Amino acid sequence: MAEDNNWNHHENKFFVKTKKELDAQGCGFCLAKWTQVTLQLQTGHTHSCHHPKTHKIPTSEIVRNPSALHNTRYKKKRRKEMLEGGRPAECDYCWNVEDNSDQFSDRIFKSNESWSLPHMDEIKKSDWRADFNPRYVEVAFSNTCNFKCSYCGPAYSTTWMQEIERYGAYPTSDKFNDPQRAIEEDKVPFKQTEHNPYVEAFWRWWPELYRDLHTFRITGGEPLLAKDTWDVLDYIINEPNPNKDLQLAINSNLGIPTKLVDKFIDKINKICDEERVKEFIIFTSVDTWGEQAEYIRTGLVFNQFWDNLNKILTKCPRVNVTIMSTYGCLSVPNYMKLIDGIYDLKNTYGTTDRYWASAVFLDSSYLRYPWHQSVQILQGCEEYKSSNWKDLVLEQAKLMFFQGVPIFDHNYIGYSDIEIQKVKRIYDWMNAETDPKFMKTSMQNFYRYFNAHDERRNTNFLKTFPELEGFYKKCKSLC
Repeated sequence: MAEDNNWNHHENKFFVKTKKELDAQGCGFCLAKWTQVTLQLQTGHTHSCHHPKTHKIPTSEIVRNPSALHNTRYKKKRRKEMLEGGRPAECDYCWNVEDNSDQFSDRIFKSNESWSLPHMDEIKKSDWRADFNPRYVEVAFSNTCNFKCSYCGPAYSTTWMQEIERYGAYPTSDKFNDPQRAIEEDKVPFKQTEHNPYVEAFWRWWPELYRDLHTFRITGGEPLLAKDTWDVLDYIINEPNPNKDLQLAINSNLGIPTKLVDKFIDKINKICDEERVKEFIIFTSVDTWGEQAEYIRTGLVFNQFWDNLNKILTKCPRVNVTIMSTYGCLSVPNYMKLIDGIYDLKNTYGTTDRYWASAVFLDSSYLRYPWHQSVQILQGCEEYKSSNWKDLVLEQAKLMFFQGVPIFDHNYIGYSDIEIQKVKRIYDWMNAETDPKFMKTSMQNFYRYFNAHDERRNTNFLKTFPELEGFYKKCKSLC
C-alpha cells in the first residue's frame, strides 16, 4: 500500500509558519502553557493541555488570587523553561510526535488556535512570573457521572467509585483505578456534599475571567449532571453584558435522561437565538461502533446515544458537534463503521453556517493510559503481525476516500486535513517500538482487567470482540 508521500500535501502552510515562529523561541515553546487551562476542580488539579499529567493546585495560592487556579508556581516554572528554549519533560507527547514522524504535534495545533496565536509576541516578551488570564478554559466541576468507561476511573466517575468501593481495585499491576493510588497522588475527589475551595475560587474568578474568554468548555464527569453547569448557562443567559465573542462548549456523553436532553436543548437555543455567545459546540465521546462501543463505555446505549446526537443536530441548527474518539485496541475491529456513521452525519447536517464548516467534526487521539488498552499492545500477538490488522488501521488513518474539498472551501462535507492527520498519527504511533518485558506485563494486565470486567459487569469479551479472540487467549496464556 502506497504511503508516506501521499501525506505531504496535507501539510498546511499556516501550521508550518506557526512551527517556525515557535521554534525561533525554542523547540519546546508552546503557547498553551499561558493561554489554555484545564481545571479539575473535583480534585483540585490542573494542567494546560490533556497530555501532561495534572498537578495539584495549592489552596494557599488561591486564597487571595483565584487566578492561581491557572497561574500556579509549578506551571510558571515550566513557562520559564520554555521561554529559555527548554523542553519540559511533561510535554513528551508532542516531542514524540515531532521527533518520530512528519506529523504536526498538538504543540503546533494548540499554538495555532485563534485563542493562542494572537498572543505569541506578548507571551515571548512576558515575565515568566506574571499572571496570565487564559483565553481557553476547560473546567470539570465534579466527577458525577453515569458511565464507567474502561479507561477511566473513580476520579472522573462516581459510578466507577461505587464499583471500586464494592469490589476493590482491578487486579492489574499498574493499579490505575486503585483508590490508594488516588490518595497517593492527592486525587481523591470532593463529595457533592462537601465544601470545595476550588469551586469557590472559580466563582470568585469567573466575572473577571468571563470578560476576556475566547473559549469556555465544561467537562466532567458528566457535566449535565452537575449543578454548576446549569449555573454557568443561566449566568450567560442573564448576564446584562454578555461576551458575544465567546465560544461556549459543553461535554456530554448524551446518555442522560430525555428530560435533561430537552432542557439542554432549550438552554442552547435561548443562548444562540439571543446571540449571547459567538459559537456553541457540544463535545461527545464514542470510541467505536455499536455493541463494542457499549462494552468500552459501560452505561452507553448506542442507539440512544445516536438518537440524541441526531436530535441535537436537528433541533439546534446553530450548534456544532465534535465527536471525541479515543482510539485503543478495542476500537480496531469496528472503527470503520464509526467513520462511515460520522461521514453520514456530515452529509446530513453539513452547512456553511457551522463553525467547522460542517456540523460534525472528528477529534481522534490514541489511548496511552492505561497502556494495557492501547492499540500498541496488539503488537504482542503473532496473529496480529501476520494478519491484515495493520492495513485495516492504515485505511482508517488515511480516510482518503472520505476526504472532502480543502478545508478553506466552506462547502466541503467530507473529512478535513486536520481530521485525517489526527487519525494518521495513530497509525504512526501504533508501530513505534515497545519494550518486550513491558509488553508482556501489559498483555497480562489486559487479560486480568477484562476478565474482571466481565465478572463485575456481566459482560462477555469474547462474544463482543470475536475478532480479538486469538489475542485474548494469548494474553490469558501469559498469566
